Amino acid sequence: MTAHLARIETFLLRADVDEPVKTSFGSIPWRSVLLLRVEDSDGAQGWGEVWCHFPPYSADNKRRLIESVVAPTALGLPCDRPDEVWATLTRRTHRWVLQTGETGPIAACLAGLDLALWDLAARRRGLPLRALLDPGCTTDAVPAYASGLNPDTAVATVDRAREAGFTAFKVKVAFGPAQDLAAVDAVTAGLRDGERLMVDANQGWDLPQAREAAAALSDRGVGWIEEPLAADSPPQDWAELAELSDAPLAGGENLAGFDAFRDLIARGSHQVVQPDLLKWGGVTGCATVAREAVAQGLSYCPHWLGSAVGLVASAQVLAAVGGPGMLEHDVMDNPLREALITALPRVDRGRFTLPDGPGIGFTPCVEQAERWLLHRDSFQL
Repeated sequence: MTAHLARIETFLLRADVDEPVKTSFGSIPWRSVLLLRVEDSDGAQGWGEVWCHFPPYSADNKRRLIESVVAPTALGLPCDRPDEVWATLTRRTHRWVLQTGETGPIAACLAGLDLALWDLAARRRGLPLRALLDPGCTTDAVPAYASGLNPDTAVATVDRAREAGFTAFKVKVAFGPAQDLAAVDAVTAGLRDGERLMVDANQGWDLPQAREAAAALSDRGVGWIEEPLAADSPPQDWAELAELSDAPLAGGENLAGFDAFRDLIARGSHQVVQPDLLKWGGVTGCATVAREAVAQGLSYCPHWLGSAVGLVASAQVLAAVGGPGMLEHDVMDNPLREALITALPRVDRGRFTLPDGPGIGFTPCVEQAERWLLHRDSFQL
């Protein structure tokens, strides 16, 4: 008999940090994590995480969406095929998306649930998620870079990340030409042989600003320029900037839907494709997009900003898909990243070691993070 989804639990955690994440669109003053634990009718369990970092209280909204919309719709569905569950829920919630305008929040809730069901499916089979996605996968480590670097503390953060095993780094820009170039020059001056620096504008420039920035950053040899324009900018603007920039363009974290990603891949302006598996699509959507990107000779570099659950899940998908991509590994202050896992996988000479356990590779230790737990809810048939 096919197992069905019998229970969904949510865990909302929030931790203050000494150094907020600073971006061109705003600041993230604390770290929030919204975890999901699912259970099927046979008692098997799986874990997922919902993207919930901006606006600061978006985690509260998504917790309520799971309670009021997602859980009542998902409970009782056959869950042996996570991809079919995700497709079913995407169809069934479409009218609510149109009615409420909650496109991103509902997509993130479905993505987190999709990850939890893939984790459950892999655990049932006793396989790491990467082996379920690609039975021939033998990868046990993936390239990773240190991200989230604030421009005013970037040099110190690079030094700390280097000591932790990283050889590639990404600094935030689009705070003004003088501050941006000062941060890039300060980090670049201290780079060692084999190290590289990327930049992330977080959609912070219009086309004239992006033209100027791309010229200056190309002269400095950055590894890529991430989201120099708004994600929905016209294709001709992206094409013009790609023509002008010697540095590759990167983006994708703020796209949703197969059509949007296929257009991005086909038009050739982006050499680095960065879907966030917990913003849209979950494992189902992200793995599909990633394989299409790699098949076209592009780099798949999964976007992630959150706890160890989404981080390790992103690494599992990257290992299964392959190609020349790198894992985004936030290194800024976040006690929840380490608290939810017994031992966060190490980075050794720029490579993130994958855990060998089934599913995502570990079971989150909510008990270790009890001091930050704000809400715990359970929904069942």
